[in-house]
Amino acid sequence: MRTLNISISDLEYSKFGIKNDNLNFTDFIDLVSKELTRQNLNKCIQLAEKYGLSNMDIDEITNEVKAVRHNAKNRN
Repeated sequence: MRTLNISISDLEYSKFGIKNDNLNFTDFIDLVSKELTRQNLNKCIQLAEKYGLSNMDIDEITNEVKAVRHNAKNRN
């Protein structure tokens, strides 16, 4: 087994909620994946708000999806 040393700031250490200075690779990947997921979700929320999608109800969303699918089928 190999050891990989990674340096991070105290802010990042706290932000990721790291409790132990020694992590196995799987735990490290899980931490990074959760942070990337959180960042991507925040981007999606920002875009939804920017384009007025955050105010749509489920029926409006369903109709939009159906319309896009219908248009995609008609292009082929």
